[in-house]
Amino acid sequence: MANDLLPPPPPAPVVRPPSPPPPPAVVPPPPPPAEEDLASTLTKPKKKGWGSASNSKKQPPSIEDILRLKREKEEAASKPRFLTKAQREQIALEKRAKEVEDLKRKQAISNGASSTNGSRKASTSNGHADAMDIDRPSSIPTGPRAMRPDVPTGPRNHKADMPPPPVPEKKKGKRQSAEDAEATEAALIKQRYMGAEQNQSTFSAKKKRRRTTEKKFNFEWNEEEDTSQDYNPIYAQRAEPTFFGRGKLGGYTEDMIDQGTRKFIEALSQRDPEAGRQRGEAILEMERRRKEEGGRAQLDKHWSDKKLEHMRERDWRIFKEDFNIATKGGSIPNPMRNWGESGLPDNLLKIVDQVGYTEPSPIQRAAIPIALQSRDLIGVAVTGSGKTASFLLPLLVYISKLPPLDARNRQDGPYALVLAPTRELAQQIEVEAKKFAGPLGFRTAVIVGGHSIEEQAFAMRDGAEIIIATPGRLVDCIERRVLVLSQCCYIIMDEADRMIDFGFEIDLTKILDALPVSNEKPDSDLAEDSDAMSRQLYRQTMMYTATMPIQVERIARKYLRRPAIVTIGNVGEAVESVEQRVEFVPGEDKRKKRLHEILNSGEFQAPIIVFVNIKRNCDAVARDIKNMGFSSVTLHGSKTQEQREAALDSIRKGHTNVLVATDLAGRGIDIQDVSLVINFNMATNIEQYTHRIGRTGRAGKTGVAITFWGNEDVDVLYDLKQILTKSQISKVPEDLRKHEASQQKGGKKKAGGDSGGFGGKGGGM
Repeated sequence: MANDLLPPPPPAPVVRPPSPPPPPAVVPPPPPPAEEDLASTLTKPKKKGWGSASNSKKQPPSIEDILRLKREKEEAASKPRFLTKAQREQIALEKRAKEVEDLKRKQAISNGASSTNGSRKASTSNGHADAMDIDRPSSIPTGPRAMRPDVPTGPRNHKADMPPPPVPEKKKGKRQSAEDAEATEAALIKQRYMGAEQNQSTFSAKKKRRRTTEKKFNFEWNEEEDTSQDYNPIYAQRAEPTFFGRGKLGGYTEDMIDQGTRKFIEALSQRDPEAGRQRGEAILEMERRRKEEGGRAQLDKHWSDKKLEHMRERDWRIFKEDFNIATKGGSIPNPMRNWGESGLPDNLLKIVDQVGYTEPSPIQRAAIPIALQSRDLIGVAVTGSGKTASFLLPLLVYISKLPPLDARNRQDGPYALVLAPTRELAQQIEVEAKKFAGPLGFRTAVIVGGHSIEEQAFAMRDGAEIIIATPGRLVDCIERRVLVLSQCCYIIMDEADRMIDFGFEIDLTKILDALPVSNEKPDSDLAEDSDAMSRQLYRQTMMYTATMPIQVERIARKYLRRPAIVTIGNVGEAVESVEQRVEFVPGEDKRKKRLHEILNSGEFQAPIIVFVNIKRNCDAVARDIKNMGFSSVTLHGSKTQEQREAALDSIRKGHTNVLVATDLAGRGIDIQDVSLVINFNMATNIEQYTHRIGRTGRAGKTGVAITFWGNEDVDVLYDLKQILTKSQISKVPEDLRKHEASQQKGGKKKAGGDSGGFGGKGGGM
């Protein structure tokens, strides 16, 4: 029983081989003890329990505690920390002291390493082994290479054997090195606290280059440096040389010239009291003129600041470039800069001032001086440039030289004849002519289709100095003996290329052949001589056109004698004051919808002109515009003369908002203040497009032209793209730029004119 009560013996221990120790757990190193709270937190012992085996040891922090402390530290560092100036200086000094201490420690270590190497070498030479060389195998071979225990497998570690040599120090005195160290320390402290200097000058007198424009040698000297003075009292008062004539103007300054001239005048006055003073004043006036006309100052002045007699060839060239004037021909006079230099009589200049022409247009500046010399003229100018006044004013000067028209000579016809392609343009020229001719006592008459010849013959019963007509109706009057041109010696063809397009070439030939031949100009150099032309009243022919087709050149070559050609701007280009907008809008319905959007936008004020290509579309588009809530009138070749005049009168007086017209209104029609031109159908040729958009932006004002185009207009897309490219205020849309037809020149241009046909006598347009 006793044995049963005893505990069983312990089992025999099992002998097992020792297991390898477990690998240490990878625990991130704790953050450096930068702050006291972190250090205290990590070293604080945890609460001891009764089951803990090592209560006296410090437990390492857990990963969660480390991450939490790190997060708190980052949050605390992210918050702004405001330091005073004293604190910032203290921090900078501490950092600098720490850097200096580290630098000294490194220098001490390097010096100690060098001394250790020296002692090691000394001990080796004395037969004593260094403590550092005990573990290193001996470099002395003790047997064959194959039997050596340690075979070298790589290069020897030279760093362990021999440290780098110390940095050589500059040989300075103790006092100088201490001052340099203090200065360096002060500079570094300043840089730490104040920041690096940004605006440091890099100027160096040695690096400065000598300017090439500077004088290489100065020939001037100060008065005290002059050693050529003669102190002899005999030469105290030297005689001043006085030169007159060439010597006076050769090398002397203006002050010396004035002084010598004054002395010369005083001498003249003393010798000849009566005539000497007058001669002296004449000399002074001559000197004053020479100073004004000569010198560099006249070259630097602009042509607008110079007198007419001071203008040089360079000034006239600049003047022509400013107004884009180009002339061709022999003995062409210079343009006029203002109305005062035009050469017109005073009574006509007063009328010009009353009409309101303050500044002449470019075509007026160039054409009026040429026409006043009785020269034949071909004027090429853009639409709306003031061509009417450019040929009416010289015409009135020419008529003023002729005897008055009375009962004896009025049966021989008018003195002057103005031809226009359309009735509207002829009536417009008559309105302008009455402004100038009426106050001078000259009568005008208009002969156009749409009115009976009997009424027009009755209007001319008292005679008229100026006849304004269309070619077709004028030929009818000549053939019926209603009008003769026996004494007509001044003829003007306005819009000559348009008259050729309308088929009036034969009518023009008949009219020009009906003129008298007794006063024709000679086809020689005398036709370019203004003096020879002014001695006798020759026939004077003027032609104004926008383009020069072959037919116009043929007429000009036959009936004009050595004409002067004046070109304003570039032929075929649009007016720079018109902004051109081009939109791809295919189909009638889409174009009407887009037209409705433009009219309702409120961007443009009345009057507005809408161009179409076919006469029957005029009424349809006008009807749609009325349905949109805008008043409109139409103008095309099928309208009677009364309807045309009523439509133009309504749009000019502001009773109607929109004018829908064919190419009949494309040229010559002057409607004031047109803000917008819409090409509902693109013109069949680029010249007609140019004249259409020229209805706006006239007389120095700006305007807008919107054009709808489609795939049916491929023949003019290339020219349209070129015109938009040349314009400075217009842009080429991408669809037009990338279109195949706009990349190269298309087919042959179609002849201009309305598709309804505007030919025939009387200008049936």
